[in-house]
Amino acid sequence: MTHNHTIKLALIGAGRIGSNHARLVSHHVIGAELVAVVDPTPNAHTLAQELGATAHSTPEEVLSREDIDGVLIATPARTHADLVVKAAGAGKHVFVEKPMAVTLEDADRAIEAAQAADIVLQVGFNRRFAPGFAAARDRIDAGDLGTPQLLRSLTRDPGPFLADPYKVPQWTIFLETLIHDFDALCFLNPGAKPVEVTAHADCLVVPEAAESGFLDTAVVTIRFDNGAIGTAEASFSAAYGYDVRGEVFGSKGMVTAGDVRATNMTFYGASGVAVDTSRADTDLLADAYRAEFQAFVDSIRTNSPSQVPGHAARRALHIALAAIRSVETGDTIRLDSITENVEV
Repeated sequence: MTHNHTIKLALIGAGRIGSNHARLVSHHVIGAELVAVVDPTPNAHTLAQELGATAHSTPEEVLSREDIDGVLIATPARTHADLVVKAAGAGKHVFVEKPMAVTLEDADRAIEAAQAADIVLQVGFNRRFAPGFAAARDRIDAGDLGTPQLLRSLTRDPGPFLADPYKVPQWTIFLETLIHDFDALCFLNPGAKPVEVTAHADCLVVPEAAESGFLDTAVVTIRFDNGAIGTAEASFSAAYGYDVRGEVFGSKGMVTAGDVRATNMTFYGASGVAVDTSRADTDLLADAYRAEFQAFVDSIRTNSPSQVPGHAARRALHIALAAIRSVETGDTIRLDSITENVEV
């Protein structure tokens, strides 16, 4: 069934990224309206007043509203799976920020709930919608690169976690940062299955926080069943600004995507050459964020499959859990050995 009416959405979680999502939906997504904001803090009222929405303090208040078609979940990571299940049970379409879950059991529970309710479930892997990454995938699908052999994805963050690393949940670098890179590597190696993971990580930027379990630097190697080898790296100390890039080298050529530059402007002056960089992911990847929400709304309106379904989130999580085990043991980990016995 095609929806001809405006898709009415509620935001659950009005923090930094949630507020960004709400503003994008309100101002830039065709066919959508942000009608409610949920947060237990005053943020709900402030953001709702700004956007002409209503404020609520609990998810249950919006899930019971018949006028709401879908929800955007941007709460802390460990609450995502339960909220997906509740929203699906209420018949609401779901956009959920990454990670969709932090255990495979919870990931399966979320996927099954969405399937049972026949709702759209889209996960917030925004790089798939960045113009460069999307164009790279088009080249790969066209066969222009031949057989993928080497892949690379990186995230270098200016360091929002460094203000107080002692409060950051352990394994954040894998579950909430590199999870993007794990999905990007799978996205850029379509049809291949990750089978083996080796990871190294340390606390190099704030060494004194190491005893709390904080990790700020990591490199992960992933072997795929088509023979390709991928590397993912992350750092929380990019002094020059937010940096997201990807690369695929194949038997017939190479493709790269992403850029540290926020714009394509280059300034040439007496002091040298300079470019615009960004301190925030929401600026560097603004087009990608807009496009992913447009895709979510379009899937609802046309009753078409999600472009980033739950199984993509499960696959990236599986890699993240294997990386955690690799750091803990110092071993290379086969993904088929990871079930539910990884403590996060």
